[in-house]
Amino acid sequence: MSAPKSIIWLASYPKSGNTWTRIFLANYLMNSDKPVPINQVHRFGMGDSIPRMYQMVAGRQIDVRDYQETLKLRDKVLAGIVANKADVNFVKTHNVRAEAFGVTLIPDRFTKSAIYIIRNPLDMLVSFARHYGLSHQDTATAIARSDHANSADGTTVTQFLGSWSEHVASWTENMPYPVCVLRYEDMLAKPEESFGKVLSHIGIPNDPARLDKAIRFSSFDELSKQEQDGGFVESSPKNERFFSKGKSGQWQSELSPEIVEQVKSDHHKYMKKYGYLDE
Repeated sequence: MSAPKSIIWLASYPKSGNTWTRIFLANYLMNSDKPVPINQVHRFGMGDSIPRMYQMVAGRQIDVRDYQETLKLRDKVLAGIVANKADVNFVKTHNVRAEAFGVTLIPDRFTKSAIYIIRNPLDMLVSFARHYGLSHQDTATAIARSDHANSADGTTVTQFLGSWSEHVASWTENMPYPVCVLRYEDMLAKPEESFGKVLSHIGIPNDPARLDKAIRFSSFDELSKQEQDGGFVESSPKNERFFSKGKSGQWQSELSPEIVEQVKSDHHKYMKKYGYLDE
């Protein structure tokens, strides 16, 4: 019997609004009279790179920093997720929709659809560098490389990102299932419209009052306050805050003209396609 296609991927390059989207969904689905605690959001959408899931399906002690070991187990991890027979399983991923060392990272046979969150790579670069403790130049170089990966640590197994452009193309072109593409900038400027698109894609009725409340409960002011009061499990030891700015256009005051030109040159096609070039 074939596995149910129940995974709705919440996919993005890192630092592009994935966590924000999950927190919105958690607040909309819970429909509580107070915001969902940010450290409980994993209950509403698990990640595909959580080390303990790989340990569990291995049935033995493994070195989760060994990408060859975790890649071999990836299919079992995803099969374990869909085995709960739920109609929908939200799964967060930063992986490119491609193969890594012969392993299909995002198998069609488990997939119902995808929500892809895209952010101006110039702003994403600033947030990425801050989060991982990298220089702007090193980050600009990394996001142009096909072999770019986030190394495993205690909180995640290796994530295969590819270049920013390859990542965008892999999740938005020639798709065998429905994909809802969200621009981070539209989520900031037009939250009702953007998050309404998410609900429509998933097939959840859009209640305007409930939508407004979920947007307020997942605002950056609320998320920053919660992080300040109680920390956040997904924060990086290399960066003081996970929810730091929540703005667009920060690259204009942070990046050198040389790096801006490098990024525009490296990613011209998809920056133009998604409205990130002035020309």
